[in-house]
Amino acid sequence: MAKWLVYNKRADFKAIGEKYHIDPVVARILVNRDVGDDASIAAYLHPSKKDFGDAGLLQDMDKAIALLQKAIQQNTKIRIIGDYDIDGIQSTYILHQGLLRVGADADYAIPDRIEDGYGVNIRLMERCVMDGIGLVITCDNGIAAAEAIAYAKKEGLTVIVTDHHEVPYELVGGKKEYHLPPADAVIDPKREDCAYPCKKLCGAVVAWKVILQLYQQHGIPEEEAMAFIENAAFATIGDVMELVEENRTIVALGLECLRHTKNIGMQTLIARCDLSMDRISAYHVGFVLGPCLNASGRLDSATKALQLLEAKDTKEAVRLAEELRQLNEERKVMTEQGIAQAIREIEQKELIQDAVLVVYLPAVHESVAGIIAGRIRERYERPTFVLVDAADGDGAKGSGRSVEGFSMYDEMCKCKELFSKFGGHPMAAGLSLPKEQIEKFREEINANTQMTKEEMQTVIHIDVPMPFSYIREDLISQLEILEPFGNGNPKPIFAQKNVRIMRKFPIGKQKQFLRMELQGEDGFCMEGLYFGDVGALEEIEQEKGCITITYYPQVNEYRGRKTLQIVVSNVC
Repeated sequence: MAKWLVYNKRADFKAIGEKYHIDPVVARILVNRDVGDDASIAAYLHPSKKDFGDAGLLQDMDKAIALLQKAIQQNTKIRIIGDYDIDGIQSTYILHQGLLRVGADADYAIPDRIEDGYGVNIRLMERCVMDGIGLVITCDNGIAAAEAIAYAKKEGLTVIVTDHHEVPYELVGGKKEYHLPPADAVIDPKREDCAYPCKKLCGAVVAWKVILQLYQQHGIPEEEAMAFIENAAFATIGDVMELVEENRTIVALGLECLRHTKNIGMQTLIARCDLSMDRISAYHVGFVLGPCLNASGRLDSATKALQLLEAKDTKEAVRLAEELRQLNEERKVMTEQGIAQAIREIEQKELIQDAVLVVYLPAVHESVAGIIAGRIRERYERPTFVLVDAADGDGAKGSGRSVEGFSMYDEMCKCKELFSKFGGHPMAAGLSLPKEQIEKFREEINANTQMTKEEMQTVIHIDVPMPFSYIREDLISQLEILEPFGNGNPKPIFAQKNVRIMRKFPIGKQKQFLRMELQGEDGFCMEGLYFGDVGALEEIEQEKGCITITYYPQVNEYRGRKTLQIVVSNVC
């Protein structure tokens, strides 16, 4: 059961509201997001490209640009090695289109999820040697590919790494000793010696920064490079980066660009998903469009997603967009089946006693392990690893999804001798290991963690306890200024105690949801929608006679008539 806590941050909300012409409730939400000083509030309310960090501050950027310039001048073959997820796909697209624009002889290779696994490997580098490639540039990977990069260097290739993942390290005398791969240039904001202010960039943003610098060197107008901001924003959302600092600015401006995209493939995918282009939000990218791109890398080849983004005619774009949509539908079915198996495994083997869940599902397709891990983490409110049999028969592979306060990458480093390969972020990771080490991994990851199950419990942070009577259309309009919502910038949460359900009507195809008429403590009534566990809500109502809710207000438009309503998110 989640804990409910009300933010208790202090400030003169009325004065902030008057200064920035916003409601005190909106001012309070800004302070709750640690946006309290004038510069931060101005950047938050009015995102602008002047708030972008200087690409030149990325360590090794100058080296990378010099190497690329030399390769372009000498007509050296360049190969981009990307990744098969949203971030990797968008990173590859940005680099490929950007390099072609400056006259480079460039192509790309994306690892095959089954044959190659995650990231850069020797097999991919061998193919580069066979194909006469002179320079390899990675994106959204490479920081942990020391062996493959060492091989490439031995074969005479120039290698540039662009990545955003954690730099591998080992503990020596209680201190972290970081190990960069032996590339000619390594651009990663997480490098200890990197002065770039925002450390939370996704791989596509790092790739975009390279193209921004390259275009500048070639005298290409900045506006052309800015066209890639929609791809950078798409990847930032898709890779669940924190929407704070520069990331929020990129997403806010990038979504506006996406709503007017000239990319034929993206226009077509939006249409095939029955979305209105001018209303695309972070939600649509994260939960509708993004999964379609991801599905190509999960169940087929991520090159299909690249082909869609690079499509030049509508007929080809329609074919590819429909293929991706169908693959995503197939992925949804596989995911639900895998989740059901995971729950059975956890309950039957009493894994529920563990602070960190390690679930082995040998028959599940490895492409959906990460999604299943995320859903299981949400259900049981603790870090979760889902392991499956590797499709190539070589041991087990898997993905992990974490909770706040539990750095998945750091915890895995404590038992790294068990893995044949691993890498990732504090909140997500990928790994390969021999099957006989699975149980030992479960034991060690649980023995090492200092967090209790109680500390991992989900906390619902309430922004403002607010009666229904305060909800107005102009307040809702002001709340929309706080978008895009997502990781690091959550949708505001309001709360009301002692709410009575005056009437309720089942809705949905299976009548599994509720439309309700709700009455607050002050007698003010409001229409509400509830898409959660209806049975649990009714039990609470029967036991207490009234309910306490968290909610978000919205305007409902129907046949030209506007009414106010709320969407109830939690009940107790």
